[in-house]
Amino acid sequence: MYQLPSLPYNYNSLEPYIDAQTMEIHHLKHHGAYTDNFNAALEKHPELFNIPVIELLKDYEKIPEDIRTAVRNHGGGYYNHLLFWDFMSPLKTEPSQELLAAFNKNFGSFEAFKDLFSKVATNHFGSGWAWLVKNQQNELKVLSLPNQDSPLHLELIPILAIDVWEHAYYLKYQNRRAEYIQNWWNVVNWDTVSRLYLA
Repeated sequence: MYQLPSLPYNYNSLEPYIDAQTMEIHHLKHHGAYTDNFNAALEKHPELFNIPVIELLKDYEKIPEDIRTAVRNHGGGYYNHLLFWDFMSPLKTEPSQELLAAFNKNFGSFEAFKDLFSKVATNHFGSGWAWLVKNQQNELKVLSLPNQDSPLHLELIPILAIDVWEHAYYLKYQNRRAEYIQNWWNVVNWDTVSRLYLA
């Protein structure tokens, strides 16, 4: 059975950029529901508990058809949020030199990457995520995916992501998604991003 993990910081740790109430509801209610529904789907085929969630999300064909959509949505939601909490930190961090070099190579500069990522996140239609991913050639790309789809299914390694479902920001920012995204850069955990890039 999958468990809802504790956050690596307190609910109010990311204020004023992300408020404590949003963090608590997002974690306990939304991530909690994805966890419960993911477990409920897998209980119909208990042997799947032996396959890591990463492997399930890489290849939906491994999942029996009767629970495939549920695992894609709720397993994706479970795993994406695991990443999301670690992509943020109350501590001030900076990209590693290796990551900065990769931003320069792939996007022209660190600021150009941030501008592109922010535009992709802001312009994403409906619910979903904006992702920074690494492909098999170690190239970085920015893309958006709907709902709780994972870049793992596209054979891409997630390096950074922002949740642009309304539940991630609506209590504080209402319909001002762009303002949420701009402020979110203040809490990005570049130590995690740098580690994942080098992994």
